[in-house]
Amino acid sequence: MSDLITIDTNNYAAMAKAMGMSGESSSEGKKSNTLPRMRINHSPIMGETEMNGKNVKVEVVNGGTYRLDKPDVDTYYGSSAIIRPFMQRFMYKRFVKNTSAKAGEPMGSYHKTVMADNLNIDLKDNQGGFNCGKPAGYVKDFKSLPIASQDLLKQIKRVRVIFGLITLENTTNEKGEAVELQESPFIWEIDNRDAFKTLGEPFTKLAQMKRLPVQHNIMLTTEERKLPNGNSFYLPNASLDVTKTVQLTDNDQELFANFMAWIQNYNEYIINEWSTKSGQNISQSDKDTVDSFINIDSEEEVA
Repeated sequence: MSDLITIDTNNYAAMAKAMGMSGESSSEGKKSNTLPRMRINHSPIMGETEMNGKNVKVEVVNGGTYRLDKPDVDTYYGSSAIIRPFMQRFMYKRFVKNTSAKAGEPMGSYHKTVMADNLNIDLKDNQGGFNCGKPAGYVKDFKSLPIASQDLLKQIKRVRVIFGLITLENTTNEKGEAVELQESPFIWEIDNRDAFKTLGEPFTKLAQMKRLPVQHNIMLTTEERKLPNGNSFYLPNASLDVTKTVQLTDNDQELFANFMAWIQNYNEYIINEWSTKSGQNISQSDKDTVDSFINIDSEEEVA
């Protein structure tokens, strides 16, 4: 920061910090559980329509659409999407089933780590350990491991977390009715192995070009895959647009700062849980808060 000797109006965040304004930013958008969540909608939503005087069930929202959950507002669906990623982070998570759950009780809970810019380091988790129990290093022979270790590793998911702006195409609500939705901030947690790789390719290409992700759009569609039981799930297709460069605005600078604050807030919470060893002395309301950080509806488990 001491290197700044001229005013750069194109870098609001750095200049605001240098000018002592960083503490004056609105707290709106920095609450860790208020970011709209993006995901793929794997199952169609059924509704009713009248045909020949009878109510008939029909698909009002197709499977394979993109879904955006806006807290305290509504849920929106789009046949495709355009995202402008501001940043990505990585983490591990593991869903632990509650085998003795009774009616009305949670079916399980997530063990989750802090978010980092790579997975080449040990990440503290909310159970007082690291990497949700994943051993450090590369496992050369998976089948040589004890069955219990194999089962544990299968439960631990790599997650690519993308933050950015999204525009849904052909937007509808859950009734299939056309609605208006402005470009919106989002968080997208990608834990399906194939999807993890697919969404990594645009970032790799941009790195090779020495371009920032926030300068480009990614067009998203989905591809249907069949399960042995006949059901379907969907994987993303991503097409990076390098023909156009998006010019940054003051609003972009502010949103970038808000995303960074969101991540910091989340990480501080996980580290606090790590320090208290598996959540001892953590209130139920705080546990509920951190559970809202991570989407329980895992796309990997759907697949």
